[in-house]
Amino acid sequence: MHNTKYIFVTGGVLSSLGKGISSSSIGTLLKQSGYKVAILKIDPYINVDPGTMSPLEHGEVFVTADGAETDLDIGHYERFLNVNFTKQNNFTTGQVYLSVIENERQGNYLGKTIQIVPHIVDEIKKRIKSVGKNFDFLVVELGGTIGDMEGLPFLEAMRQIKHELPKSKVISIHVTLIPLIKAAGELKTKPTQHSVQELRRIGISPQIIVARCEKPLSKELKKKLALSCDVDDDSVIEAVDAQSIYQCPLNFLKEGILTPIARRFELQELRPQMQDWDALVKKIILPKDEVTIAFVGKYLSLKESYKSLTEALIHVGANLDARVNIKWIDSQNLDSSNPKIIDDTLGDVDGILIPGGFGERGIEGKMIAITYAREHNIPFLGICLGMQLSIIEFAHNVLHIKEANSSEFDPNTPYPFIYLIEDFIDQQGNNQIRTYKSPMGGTMRLGEYECILAKGTKILKAYNDQSLIKERHRHRYEANPKYKAMLEEYGLLISGESKNGLIETIELQDHPFFVGVQFHPEFTSRLQAPNPIILEFVKQSLESKNKTSK
Repeated sequence: MHNTKYIFVTGGVLSSLGKGISSSSIGTLLKQSGYKVAILKIDPYINVDPGTMSPLEHGEVFVTADGAETDLDIGHYERFLNVNFTKQNNFTTGQVYLSVIENERQGNYLGKTIQIVPHIVDEIKKRIKSVGKNFDFLVVELGGTIGDMEGLPFLEAMRQIKHELPKSKVISIHVTLIPLIKAAGELKTKPTQHSVQELRRIGISPQIIVARCEKPLSKELKKKLALSCDVDDDSVIEAVDAQSIYQCPLNFLKEGILTPIARRFELQELRPQMQDWDALVKKIILPKDEVTIAFVGKYLSLKESYKSLTEALIHVGANLDARVNIKWIDSQNLDSSNPKIIDDTLGDVDGILIPGGFGERGIEGKMIAITYAREHNIPFLGICLGMQLSIIEFAHNVLHIKEANSSEFDPNTPYPFIYLIEDFIDQQGNNQIRTYKSPMGGTMRLGEYECILAKGTKILKAYNDQSLIKERHRHRYEANPKYKAMLEEYGLLISGESKNGLIETIELQDHPFFVGVQFHPEFTSRLQAPNPIILEFVKQSLESKNKTSK
């Protein structure tokens, strides 16, 4: 048996209470105390992974370095702990059942009747323990809420692990809502009591309650919660709404969450080194400067679709001591027939950002924003689809090839400046490119790939003259190298390529800062280590703003 200590985090009353942030915060405090920490997210939905889910349904799909499409909470884990996790750090009901059924088909159960207990539960336990191997602590977050039918096998697995290990190896933490009834001006504990009762009925008694609330809890209320939930008086941890999610580890530390954790695990006093973290958080809350970035997207009804990117802007803001104000612009609202609306929308921003995405909806508006950035010398960053559209916009308005397009939008275009990765492989006769077959049948580049940056380029400077970089991808379409010479002749430089000749980055030569990247730099940005190209983009936007104001 491994010497790993397990912290199980469950949620009650309702979802979206911040279990992921709570798990990340606890992991951060333990890591900063000198321990080796991993975090695992278990999702009870039947999908094998969120890769086929709409961003409007599930929010962002986070991509790990090894190419797994995972829940967005894995992004929080990486951003807080400043480490890379893998496909092992997120699994779903779908993956568990798929594995058990495949084992059954191969005869691995020796003809036994396959049941939730023991076979499904044993598979869950095996996966949990596999992730925890070689770590001091494994924080396990269960998605959904107590009482969800699909979560029961996972709770049974947690109960069995608690039964199998000594008490000093397992802690259960329950994140729950203490609602404020505004008409009465009172915080109510009854929903939490019922949630904990349901947990205890299953056989799990939480040792720590993380109480989400809109205003601080009184000592009397904390004592009432401790008594009714059968936890120690110092084990009710107040989690008041914070100005920044990065305040949460500091708030937990102030609330004393490490005291019951250390006591339960029979550890010496835990003393995390949070000075650098605290300094960055202060710059998030009270920055010296500010800058406004136009975020031109098409999933704005659910901004969680761009979670990693919005967090990356917070990271660079903290490191530049500047608040990054995001001006959300729905690309469908930009219309070339009304120049005044375009100028009113984009004329007051310091930088323009075009994020990634799939499909044709909203494309015209994004290209209008690209044209505006190019013609008005506004710092610009295009990510994935944003880079591809920058090439098409350049072909339309500088090369005057009006039929230039992406085969994603027009499969019959005579000028496929953007085409499928399969086309590149077929033309090059090169099958050495690591790709993945999506469940929908398409070939994708997923995960971390190398990129070689050209000398004398803005992007090379942004990466501190590091010519070989690694960034993460999630896309099916590529910039067509057939048009490389034509683009460069008119001033659009191919500033980064893969070893196989895939176009990875572009930049305009005669522009203060106009850069496009095929990869998703937001996936590798952390509070304590912001991504270089996003940092440089915001830095250039800030300098442009200050020059204009002078």
